[in-house]
Amino acid sequence: MSAAGEPQASALSPFRHGVFRAVWIANVVSQFGGLIQNVGAAWLMLSIAASAEMVTLVQASTTLPIVLFALVAGALADNFDRRKMMLASQVFMLAVSLALAVGAYLGLVTPWLLLLLTFLIGCGHAFNGPAWQSSVGRMVPREDLPTAVALNSMGFNVARSVGPAIGGLIVAVAGAAAAFAVNTVTYFGIIGVLARWRPAPEQRLLPRERLWTAIQAGIRYVAMSPNITATLLRGFVFGAGASAVTALMPLIARDLVGGGPVTYGLLLGAFGVGAVGGALSSHRLRLSLTNEAIVRLALVVFGASALVAGSSRWLLVTMAAMLLSGAAWVLALSTFNATVQTSAPRWVVGRALSQYQVVTFGGISLGSWAWGVVTERYGIAAALSGAALVMLIGVALGRRFAVRQTDELNLDPLARWTEPEVALEIQPRSGPVVITIEYRIRDEDVLQFLTAMAERRRIRRRDGAQRWSLLRDLADPELWIERYQSPTWLDYVRQNQRITQDDAAVGDRIRALHVGPDKPRVRRMIERQTSAPPAGQRYKEAQGPLAGPPGPH
Repeated sequence: MSAAGEPQASALSPFRHGVFRAVWIANVVSQFGGLIQNVGAAWLMLSIAASAEMVTLVQASTTLPIVLFALVAGALADNFDRRKMMLASQVFMLAVSLALAVGAYLGLVTPWLLLLLTFLIGCGHAFNGPAWQSSVGRMVPREDLPTAVALNSMGFNVARSVGPAIGGLIVAVAGAAAAFAVNTVTYFGIIGVLARWRPAPEQRLLPRERLWTAIQAGIRYVAMSPNITATLLRGFVFGAGASAVTALMPLIARDLVGGGPVTYGLLLGAFGVGAVGGALSSHRLRLSLTNEAIVRLALVVFGASALVAGSSRWLLVTMAAMLLSGAAWVLALSTFNATVQTSAPRWVVGRALSQYQVVTFGGISLGSWAWGVVTERYGIAAALSGAALVMLIGVALGRRFAVRQTDELNLDPLARWTEPEVALEIQPRSGPVVITIEYRIRDEDVLQFLTAMAERRRIRRRDGAQRWSLLRDLADPELWIERYQSPTWLDYVRQNQRITQDDAAVGDRIRALHVGPDKPRVRRMIERQTSAPPAGQRYKEAQGPLAGPPGPH
């Protein structure tokens, strides 16, 4: 007990909260079912289609929906009730899984129907993922959030370490239809828990963004954030290369090791055990290595494991390679995921994570298909050697696109800005709004000023400002004017409420260079056309410029 009488935080602290505990348990059970179904789908495809390309398309069909729909799912998760999104997604997946189980039992499943149904289940996962990741903060207090995220990762990897082996046994004893039926039953627990959960409604200070506007804002934020874009590039390359091992594992089990569904389950189980080991070691590694060093280590280990798997004909050796591959898989992907989460403020974190999923799973989907084609033409060993080469390319990219440290970032809202009083009546949709800020900069400070303003430009545009420009007065060289535009007054308010503590440091540097007697002068004006209004109609907004007092902007 702490001095205040509260239990001290530990690795299991989030389990003190009943909602998190119930959702975690139900989610792990559901993940068991999903992994059992994946084994059944892969082995069923192997029995009804002779093409290696069709076998690898099973994995691609489950990851492609994330590529197609994650952006929409992320925008919805940031703007709507996440519990209802998760509940609808789980019910949808239950219905599709039931159809798959019945179809397999009756012998009606063809290769293309199997791909369609697994694609639809993937659609459910695509909409469930961002809502689930964004909801953890509603289940536990802020101090338990990092541990809760780690426990979620641990739960998935525990399921991965045992679920595939169980799936292989079920398929071997009772067939793929039984695996699909088991998965169908596992949805009821998570649906029941979500149906009973009644979180307090989230308080929103501003209206929800429209779907397309929200998607655009998320894409713009990521595109203007170098740390996130570098991480996404590395995630894409890793996914494209690593997908060879996971997509070709049924063929590795059958053609290289000479086994059946039990062997396939054992290989998947070894991969999962390695993933648990990687998750357990990640904290210790982060204490001694940088994010980039962890990613490079994971890439090298995964590449070496792929080479061993491609050349081995012994089950134990191949299982050892899968063990190392699983550890490298978790270390790389968890580092990418954590870097994205800690590089984005809360208002856009769901959309940033969805883009990470799009890019990474896009690489996995594209790689799954490509390695199937390579296997058809050149064999499994050649495909796995190619995957090792892609891992080396990923290491080389680290020289130019390193995964940066984010420990020092403070992305909490600044909460310093208040909406200014204006002389004209204006509606949230009124616009365009033009903002100018006047600075007086000494000649010897111009270089520092321009450097800071380059960062200011990136921040403004990232948060939604348009037509940003920097002007210098020809008659008064000390006078500099920053100018940008917002489509509406509501957009202008959103932009200023998105300023973070780190962003404020840039503004503070700029204001420190200002030498005028007062603070930089801010003018807020609404753009109006010169044509006359219709007869008898008056526009209050057109009476003059919209200017606010000097202050935050």
